[in-house]
Amino acid sequence: MNTTTTIKRIALFGSTGSIGVQALEVIEANPDKFSVEVLTCSNNVDLLIQQALKFKPNIVVVSNEEKYKKVKDLLASTDTKVFAGERALEEVASMDVYDLMLAAIVGYAGLKPTLNAIKAGKAVALANKETLVVAGDIIMQTAYEKRVPIIPVDSEHSAIFQCLVGEVRNPVEKIILTASGGPFLGRKPNYLVNVKRDHALQHPNWSMGAKISIDSATLMNKGLEMIEAKWLFNLKAEQIEVLVHPQSIIHSMVQFEDGSVKGQMGLPDMKLPIQYALAFPKRIKNDFPRMDFKKIRTLTFEEPDVKTFRNLALAIEALHKGGNLPCVMNAANEIAVYAFLRNRIGFLEMTDVIEETMQKVSFLSRPSLQDYLDSDAEARNYAADLIKL
Repeated sequence: MNTTTTIKRIALFGSTGSIGVQALEVIEANPDKFSVEVLTCSNNVDLLIQQALKFKPNIVVVSNEEKYKKVKDLLASTDTKVFAGERALEEVASMDVYDLMLAAIVGYAGLKPTLNAIKAGKAVALANKETLVVAGDIIMQTAYEKRVPIIPVDSEHSAIFQCLVGEVRNPVEKIILTASGGPFLGRKPNYLVNVKRDHALQHPNWSMGAKISIDSATLMNKGLEMIEAKWLFNLKAEQIEVLVHPQSIIHSMVQFEDGSVKGQMGLPDMKLPIQYALAFPKRIKNDFPRMDFKKIRTLTFEEPDVKTFRNLALAIEALHKGGNLPCVMNAANEIAVYAFLRNRIGFLEMTDVIEETMQKVSFLSRPSLQDYLDSDAEARNYAADLIKL
């Protein structure tokens, strides 16, 4: 009897971010199941070099070409091939050197590599929600044509995905995405106007990178997740609901047409949905902390405050209107978060920048991929001019 296990070859696009680092911990704990074939990063080359020396990938890519020589020199004694530049990211994504891409590049920059991976027939574990926010119709249509699975890594979408396993013929009435509420749950604008960068980065339940931590604090993250869910699960806008659940134990729920509700629960630890996506369709044993229901006294739910956290209201508007509006909103948000992290604008001013950009950039109801690229560039330029970056 053949007892050998096929090792799944992983291309980790965005290996130095929070998701990438935790994914490598999962891979390291399961050397009989996974190998690392590709590592990429933008700027954090010191960590990229450490990762490459440890995991010995076939290829590394640094998208910032100015960092190429340092990476090349320090990996010269290894067999790892080193490439640089945005075009290299896209080309490596198309190569037949891996089985599954973990798409963990933050923001819009993840779109083209992910699309190329799908076109090459590669399975994608998607940790980059902006890819579907910007061009969800094109991504999902291409995945359908290529018969490529897209397995969500976000804890909320992983929860929905897990709840839908075995329910393929049972219509969904609605899904309920849960939100922790972020560090400013219950706060009003007179408090938020004075919020500074370091305070906004302190999430109560999850350890995340800077960009997603700010998005969580403004509730934009939940808005992006609503748009992502529409494409991932082929839903109408009115089938997607958000509830604030401060304990972050129930990661999301599905309500079926008979009124039955399935939820997926667990401690707030991103390594669990990462491991689930890498190993799908199998679950694999781990030593992560377990829930102790005897210590969980309450699970509470409440409506999100969209009057105070207007980013969520803007995202809901983009979700319902569709076209290129989610793309424009995402671009403006990336510029606004960039400016806030550098103390160039205030916490509430981020929403003002996003709202004005959404109003001013031309609306397209049926955009092509080129239209999305153009809308993204136009929105970034408009938002940057507003901020005077």
